[in-house]
Amino acid sequence: MSPSIKSDRELNQEEKRSALRTIRRVGPYLWPRDNSAVKTRLIVSMLLLVLAKLISAGTPFLYGYTVDSLVSPDASLFVIGAIGLIVAYGLARVLSNGFQQLRDVVFAPVAQRALRSLALETFQHIHNLSMRYHITRRTGGLSRIIERGVKGVEFLLRYLVFSIGPLALELVLLSVFLLWKLDLWYVLVLFGTIAVYVWFTFKVTEYRVKLRREMNEQDTDAAQKAIDSLLNFETVKYFGAEAREAKRYDAAMAGYEAAALKTSYSLAALNFGQALLITAGLTIVMVMAGLQVRAGALTVGDFVMVNAVMIQITMPLNFLGTVYREIRQALVDMGQMFDLLEQPKEITTKPGAPDLKVTGGSISLRNIAFSYEAGRQILRDVSLDIPAGQTVAIVGSSGSGKSTIGRLLFRFYDVTGGALSIDNQDVRDVTQSSLQNAIGVVPQDTVLFNDTILYNIAYGRDGASRADVEQAARDAQIHAFIQSLPEGYDTVVGERGLKLSGGEKQRVGIARTLLKNPPILLLDEATSALDSETEHEIQGALAQAGLGRTVIVIAHRLSTVAEADMIVVLENGVVVETGRHEALLAKAGRYYDLWMLQSAEQDSDQRAQA
Repeated sequence: MSPSIKSDRELNQEEKRSALRTIRRVGPYLWPRDNSAVKTRLIVSMLLLVLAKLISAGTPFLYGYTVDSLVSPDASLFVIGAIGLIVAYGLARVLSNGFQQLRDVVFAPVAQRALRSLALETFQHIHNLSMRYHITRRTGGLSRIIERGVKGVEFLLRYLVFSIGPLALELVLLSVFLLWKLDLWYVLVLFGTIAVYVWFTFKVTEYRVKLRREMNEQDTDAAQKAIDSLLNFETVKYFGAEAREAKRYDAAMAGYEAAALKTSYSLAALNFGQALLITAGLTIVMVMAGLQVRAGALTVGDFVMVNAVMIQITMPLNFLGTVYREIRQALVDMGQMFDLLEQPKEITTKPGAPDLKVTGGSISLRNIAFSYEAGRQILRDVSLDIPAGQTVAIVGSSGSGKSTIGRLLFRFYDVTGGALSIDNQDVRDVTQSSLQNAIGVVPQDTVLFNDTILYNIAYGRDGASRADVEQAARDAQIHAFIQSLPEGYDTVVGERGLKLSGGEKQRVGIARTLLKNPPILLLDEATSALDSETEHEIQGALAQAGLGRTVIVIAHRLSTVAEADMIVVLENGVVVETGRHEALLAKAGRYYDLWMLQSAEQDSDQRAQA
């Protein structure tokens, strides 16, 4: 078996799985067990659909009777029959369209509720996925997958239920009417035309789906490159790489252009083939009807009626071709979104787990082992006791595992060996929400929402008042600066907070964490990205933040942790020293070496500035 055939079969199986997953996931939203109003709407919309198609299937026959009445030599028949039939024909068309529109109105809230619920489920699920998943995903590609997936479900709901289903029902009704009015041959030609049309459409569309998939991949690649470049705007400027980025983006768009052209050309070929098949079927039926009219077996009205029936069936067939193509694409898009929904959650709360009860905030690490991936051990047999209310600094060279301890404490990851507990409660045995509420984090690079300063600080506690926000800003020593801004707390900080300096962003981050008021504070290299002067200024805000709390300081600059109650030195994932600053210097071990190295670097920098 060739690889291409195997790939095609795998893709078809993927689409079948997507269809089944769509029914399984969307079905409960369309027919919820606990919502009779939604069920009623769905039933009423189906009844309206059947009623609309019954009336629609009868309109060609009213049209035919009208023509026979018009060509009749009997004047009284014209007045009574023709005019009445014309009015009935017009009324039937109005009623059919009216019932269809009413059906859409009744069903619209059901569909929108399902879409909203599915989008919310996807959004919540992505937020619940582990840190490991998020650091391996590209934001641009992820957003495109979600967007296309939700649109795919919307398309399927709109057209599969109210286009393909109604068309099939109308085809059955018209076939019954043709058998009753004419004979089997007309039905055979009608079904034969539709069968060949569907076969041709399916075969060509299978080829076109590959082209659309390639176009999607190129589109996603171009979007990822664009978003990645724009998010790194400053880096691009630093290296004068605007032309390089434009060339990179244009290369991605050139791939998309080539794939889009192939898709357009194949669409033109498909449309022409569909038109040819429909015209051939229509011509055959009209020739049959014309011969029977000539032989006196059918009336002129019957001839017109047959023409109207064929047009009424074949016109939606053109639409069916488009719908089928889009359904195939929608299944691919939904398959990618459902893959997200079925991505397993690495970190979960145990069923029935209690909330974390913080009585003092003591933290214990017992024989902790951890690795991000197989064969790369980060922490090895780390044991540590952090008393409640004390400030403990974790230091070491880059890659020693300092920040990993903070991630394990917040349970971004689970330990691969040992146990980590707070007040004698294993973090794996309590609810994630209570654990996260108990720990406040000030990271190295505080990321802010593209909103106001007020919104960003208030994000620390849901429902916080303006007075609470301002008090937190005072504690973080940034209230005076905010007040000096023209728009004060209503100042928009820009994308990721780029309108603020590094120190200002950190102070906003500290204020946000203080507003959260957690019993445990984690400072993950909170000042390492700042200059010495700004760092010194922020140390006061951090000292204020740590009052009455258990504080873990993960630091690179040792001068910032000299006053800590205890300093833990990590090297290659192992605790090599613990103690206070003076004792560790006197010991002349690894901490002493790091201190002397940084002191020499600082002296060198000062001489260079002088």
